Amino acid sequence: MKPGRRRPRGAPAVFVDRDGTLNREVEYLTTVDRLRLLPGAAEGVRRLHAAGFRVVVVTNQSAVARGLVDSVGLREIHGELQRRLAARGARLDAIYVCPHHPELGAPPLRRRCRCRKPAPGLVQRAVREIGLDLRRSYCVGDGPADLALAMATGTRAVLVLTGHGRRTALAARAGVAPAHVASNFRAAANWIIDDAARSRFGRRR
Repeated sequence: MKPGRRRPRGAPAVFVDRDGTLNREVEYLTTVDRLRLLPGAAEGVRRLHAAGFRVVVVTNQSAVARGLVDSVGLREIHGELQRRLAARGARLDAIYVCPHHPELGAPPLRRRCRCRKPAPGLVQRAVREIGLDLRRSYCVGDGPADLALAMATGTRAVLVLTGHGRRTALAARAGVAPAHVASNFRAAANWIIDDAARSRFGRRR
């Protein structure tokens, strides 16, 4: 890059939790037949892409460390997730997974890692590999780890009330408060698009 020339900015992104945000929360999603998209999930992803955002899933999947699903099974689940979104005109730019657990399973999956949310490792990897601008990005999820991830990465947190979201909303009153609370991912996407526009024109509140 020549001296004095600005480094091009990366794209804004929405980092999305998987279970309870895009698909129904079940206790350890280990097979494709238990995968169910939440209402509005595909539409939310589609609208974000149309507004210029990259949509990236960042998900803790300790079921791998626990021995409940292997990497092949996890790829099958994510392949089916992409197919079901594609059938509704939507797509994910990438899916990043932490398979570790700090106490359960066997090494190397049992370890304290830098990628298990709320640690920022998955987001940092996405920034490097895709080219993203964290200053214009958001984190969306239903759990406390998603709110804490936003704080750790300097992004804006949006809590959805699907999955564990209602329980998290009560806890957030005494802890990390999200920038916005949305009924589902579609509503979260609509708010993000409007918030980004307000920011662009200097009217964010």
